[in-house]
Amino acid sequence: MNSYKRQIAMLLLATLAVVSIFATYLFSSYQARKDLRQSGERQLQMIALDLEAVLERHETLPYTLSYLPQVAQVLAHPESQDGIRALNLDLQAIQQQAKIAAIYLMDAQGNTIAASNWDQPQSYIGQNFSFRPYFQDVMQRRSGAGHFYAIGNTTNIPGYFISQPVFASPGLRGSSEPIGVLAVKISLHEFEKAWRSSEDPIALSDRHGVVFLSNREVWQYRSLRPLDAEVQRDIQATLQYSGKTIHAISALSKKEQNGYGEYLTRPIGRLGWQLMLFPDEAKVNTAGLESAAIVLLLLVVLATIAAAWDQRQQRLQERLAAQQALQQAAAQLEQRIAQRTRDLTQANADWEAQFCKLQQAEQVLRSTQNEMVQTGKLAMLGQMAAGITHELNQPLTAIRAFADNADVYLQRGKLEQVSANLHHISSASERMGIIIAQLKGFARKSSEQLQAVNVTQSVHAAIALLQNDLHRLGLQLELHLPESLLVLGDNIRLEQVIVNLLRNAMDAVEQQPRIWIEIRVSEQVGQVWIQISDSGAGLPDAVIAHLFEPFFTTKPSGQGLGLGLAISSSIVQAMNGTLQAENRSAGGACFTVRLPLLNAAS
Repeated sequence: MNSYKRQIAMLLLATLAVVSIFATYLFSSYQARKDLRQSGERQLQMIALDLEAVLERHETLPYTLSYLPQVAQVLAHPESQDGIRALNLDLQAIQQQAKIAAIYLMDAQGNTIAASNWDQPQSYIGQNFSFRPYFQDVMQRRSGAGHFYAIGNTTNIPGYFISQPVFASPGLRGSSEPIGVLAVKISLHEFEKAWRSSEDPIALSDRHGVVFLSNREVWQYRSLRPLDAEVQRDIQATLQYSGKTIHAISALSKKEQNGYGEYLTRPIGRLGWQLMLFPDEAKVNTAGLESAAIVLLLLVVLATIAAAWDQRQQRLQERLAAQQALQQAAAQLEQRIAQRTRDLTQANADWEAQFCKLQQAEQVLRSTQNEMVQTGKLAMLGQMAAGITHELNQPLTAIRAFADNADVYLQRGKLEQVSANLHHISSASERMGIIIAQLKGFARKSSEQLQAVNVTQSVHAAIALLQNDLHRLGLQLELHLPESLLVLGDNIRLEQVIVNLLRNAMDAVEQQPRIWIEIRVSEQVGQVWIQISDSGAGLPDAVIAHLFEPFFTTKPSGQGLGLGLAISSSIVQAMNGTLQAENRSAGGACFTVRLPLLNAAS
């Protein structure tokens, strides 16, 4: 009877073990599938964000380029080889800066007349792309911008195309027919290279389900499902995939289909694309089997413990020895934890000390930079000392003369003439006060607090400081200043930058036949540009490369330390702007300060 009950109990335990193992397999498989999908969703989201960012980053580029005057001029005068050559160089420079595959301009018939790859063996110039949807959509006004992905008809290199119409005049946009189309081509090859590091298949398909980008090369230019004849004709008509006949992935061998099955998907872009990730289902079965094996192992261990229960007394000493070993290991572990805690505490203290040193170094650097700016201003005032002395001597001489005259008239009892001379003395004193106030404002240290600065007022203030030197040179100063453009910065430091650039320009034109300087302030795509051009000899290429380096100067010894432009560049960068120099095509140099435009309404 006891043997029968024992057999029943063992059968029930065995059944319970099998059920436990199977339930563990199901639960682990479910959890693994859930984790796999969540991980896949996260990976897919990151890939989608990167891909969307690249597509949208260049969305406005063709629209902006279509407004360039030379684009409409080349379309209006396609016979002008000089115009086409200049536009080719501009498009090439923009393409290299934007890091895209190509930029090209087509006339109303689809003939390419200018391209960034004009000097390449596979240049687009002379090619006709009127059959492409991105050309037809724009010319037929079906959409404001054209979008298309295809294998290049000329280069055989795939890419994403964005196009915009070009009008005879920007003001006619939307009210007249386009005279041409400007398109850019963006390569997505870098994504394909990055995807190859993923174990799971990744694919990007078009609205017809044709995979055109994937880390499984054999899947490319194959469809997720068989395509009907009309879709095949549509693809063939646009030469989207270089005339390839699109077959379904299911037509591949089982080995080539490896990984193809259920997938996660996210919509991408404006053309109905789908980004797909094919999670490896084998990982789900592996996770279930591993968990089941662990449970089986635990059950075996429990069974072994149960079988060894009868030998409990004989193994007591061994268990006591094992407990002692465990206690020793625990003690060693506590010692290691304590040592590790001490190490972490010391590391944290060292980090805090390093952080304090970094803060102190930053404060010293900031103080040094401010002192350098202040030193530059004082050095500049020293250079203007002769002019300032002349400006103050004139009203002083006038005051002395009018005072002598007033004394004579007072002795003669001519009070009306005395009053007139006193009025002249007051005017001369007021003029001296204005000059001294400008110098004090320019020389005082900046508060380092950013505020709204009127660029036009800063330009006028800088000109006032250099007024005597401008008259001495007999300089022709040409101003193009709007009423008010605001930037966020420091008016004193901005005046310092403008004074420094003006003095450099005055030095450059002093020995020239034509002594001319132009100051132009304008708004350019959310920025304020301050351009100071001169009629000097220009800047050698070797000088431009080092122009903004500290202590670099082209002036003779004793006439400059080479800090003016370095300080000016530092000031402009602190206001989130840039300072650049270039030579004018008509001769002379042009320095351009670019600062973010401050919205007055905000």
